[in-house]
Amino acid sequence: MQFLKRKTYLSSLFILLYFLTITQIAAQNRAVTVDTTIITKHSTTIKGATVNYTAQTGTQPVWDDEGKPIATLFYTYYKRTNASNSIDRPIIFSFNGGPGSASAWMHIAYTGPKVLNIDAEGYPVQPYGYQKNPHSILDVADIVYINPVNTAYSRILNNADRKLFFGINADIAYLAEWLTTFVNRNERWESPKYLIGESYGGTRVMGLALELQEQQWMYLNGVILVSPADYRVYNTGGAVASAVNLPYFTAAAWYHQQLAEELQGKDLLELLPDAENFAVNQLLPALAKGGFISDKERTNIARRMSYFSGISENVILQNNLDLSPSFFWKELLRHQGKTIGRLDSRYLGIDKKESGSRVDYNAELTSWLHSFTPAINHYIRTELKFVTDIKYNMFGDVHPWNNENDTTRDDLRKAMAENPYLKVFIQSGYYDGATTYFNAKYTMWHIDPSGKMKDRFRFEGYRSGHMMYLRNEDLINANDDLRKFIKDSSAKGASAKY
Repeated sequence: MQFLKRKTYLSSLFILLYFLTITQIAAQNRAVTVDTTIITKHSTTIKGATVNYTAQTGTQPVWDDEGKPIATLFYTYYKRTNASNSIDRPIIFSFNGGPGSASAWMHIAYTGPKVLNIDAEGYPVQPYGYQKNPHSILDVADIVYINPVNTAYSRILNNADRKLFFGINADIAYLAEWLTTFVNRNERWESPKYLIGESYGGTRVMGLALELQEQQWMYLNGVILVSPADYRVYNTGGAVASAVNLPYFTAAAWYHQQLAEELQGKDLLELLPDAENFAVNQLLPALAKGGFISDKERTNIARRMSYFSGISENVILQNNLDLSPSFFWKELLRHQGKTIGRLDSRYLGIDKKESGSRVDYNAELTSWLHSFTPAINHYIRTELKFVTDIKYNMFGDVHPWNNENDTTRDDLRKAMAENPYLKVFIQSGYYDGATTYFNAKYTMWHIDPSGKMKDRFRFEGYRSGHMMYLRNEDLINANDDLRKFIKDSSAKGASAKY
């Protein structure tokens, strides 16, 4: 009897240990759900009106030509439920940049129904978190925030080839297919459609505009470029890339009170046209001459550059009239022992050494990650009810990234030519030192060299940086500008013809 009891005890112990082992093994395997949907209901107040909405979050696959899933993208879709015009209500597809950046930035700081707890100028405060966004555009349009492969919870599946995702044209191709699936599943073919892309997202949506039209037969009403990175100019070097940075230098130097008294006494918008005129009509031709510029002209240009940038004439001459933004971030406040931010030059940093030509870190980005990372993780899990052990990648591994055959600027021009409804809106911060506001203007000027479609472009500048919406005044203004653009780009029953 004693033997049987002992045998039963040992058998039970073995079974228990077996299941504990299996459970432990299973718990060690983390995998994203390939195709799932979670819907929650919410209500908020925007522009004084009650807005009821659903938040649909989950994952949707990317398939190969044989119909096998090769990746899955995490997304959040906000749909107003008490709108009167649900059939023709606009829908906006939102992308951030990087490449390799999650959609968190515009999702919980700009257009979405929630906004970060930050101060009026955009600096983080504790406790971290978020609140209702009374300025969201959800009152006038539904919004989908999309995370490309390896950002947020989006992942490659089944060891698919990375080349299918990580490059300018590969990125555009698979995202266009994904968007078509989304529109089919959610019955949004009748809706006026818009793309909004920030930073590299600007390159992405310029290319998507044509890809959607020519490969998916999906036509848009608008493309919105937020602080766009145009890789036909951005980081390319040469006279144009250098000259278009000068007005940004003026804006940043003005903000930090490093310009001559006569310029500091003016409002920012009063002095920028003079800086822009100098950049295009004097600095650009001078830089084009390279080492064959005359000594007299070189000296005159250096003096005017100093006047508009706050950098000494001697330092400018030492750099052959070619000031890089990275050097400017280090040099402008070197005498004060400070550096300025890259994406938002209002921010200050402290380097280990005052010497050198590059900053140790991006003061603004480290500040932003303080507030964004806790907020987006908490919000998705607790309010949107999407719970996973997969890490939310604010920035994901998308390298090597193939930048070859970048025709996105021309793609947008062709999409506009093919589609008379399509309009373009560009938003930029004056203190953005990465994708400068004047670079964005230059891109706008050169999308359509013929000038025949220039009445379909609009540009707005804001007194902040790359993510202009972090500053409360610009959050309000920028969202109102989006509302106006959506209204102005509505077809209003007009035929699509020239």
